[in-house]
Amino acid sequence: MFMHNKRLMYTVRVSEPNPGLAAMMLEQFGGADGELAAAMRYFTQGLGEDDPGRKDLLMDIATEELSHLEVIGSIVAMLNKGAKAQLSEGQLEEHELYLTINQQGASHIANLLYGGVPLTNSAGLPWRAEYIDTRGDPTVDLRSNIAAESRAKVVYERLINITDDPGIKDALGFLMTREVAHQKSFEKALYAIEPNFPPGKLPGVPAYTDKYYNMSQGPGDAKGPWNSGSQWEVIEDREAQMAVDGGDGTASVGLGGSDAKAVTKLAARTLSNPGKNPETGADLGAGPGGGAMTGQRHH
Repeated sequence: MFMHNKRLMYTVRVSEPNPGLAAMMLEQFGGADGELAAAMRYFTQGLGEDDPGRKDLLMDIATEELSHLEVIGSIVAMLNKGAKAQLSEGQLEEHELYLTINQQGASHIANLLYGGVPLTNSAGLPWRAEYIDTRGDPTVDLRSNIAAESRAKVVYERLINITDDPGIKDALGFLMTREVAHQKSFEKALYAIEPNFPPGKLPGVPAYTDKYYNMSQGPGDAKGPWNSGSQWEVIEDREAQMAVDGGDGTASVGLGGSDAKAVTKLAARTLSNPGKNPETGADLGAGPGGGAMTGQRHH
């Protein structure tokens, strides 16, 4: 059960309308790292959670994210107030109205179709359920939540940097700081699970868990705790990086009688002839810049 209180979680004070800024703020309303995505992510996790402590945590933070959605949505609505009113009442001349709804890169879709508070990101793309990346395993989902809070924190930083409105900066600072608090809670919940690594139930295969394959070699190779020290066996040799299972490194499949016959027929029908060099359409239509054609020598 949910009950709505008409008082915002944080006071919104916007100095003046600014549709362009509103379009940027929409990233935290209907974007991949926005408040709606966070609320839905944590609600779905909470609904499926069997641990009472994690369930309570997820439901608390999910509900708070809806409160944050209301705050960022109110900022967007206030920034679009003038454009929405002008569109509705038609008080400006056509060219002035056009400039108003597209001010500073504002999305005309936001004001023209959705009345100023659309469920989109900053590029005008509709919110997508695929933003909810719940997998149903707490060690997986909590790590995803930590990353999501980190990404949202950085987006709020960038939004703070593009406005000089003190009221908006103040509200965004609150929202940004709550991302920090949520990350701390999720990390505590993750490490309350012992063990919590590797994620899931099955252990890693011992033959491969401690190997580091140096696959990108050359200038720029670097050493650090991620690839050196007693914890790692570093594989530099190219041959040793191939067919690490001890096989021949090829792909094969066991085919039944009818499948094997069909595959043989398909291979025969589509067999290429490397000894034939026919004149093609590219040859017939070639002009400057086409390179050497059939019968010509490469220079």
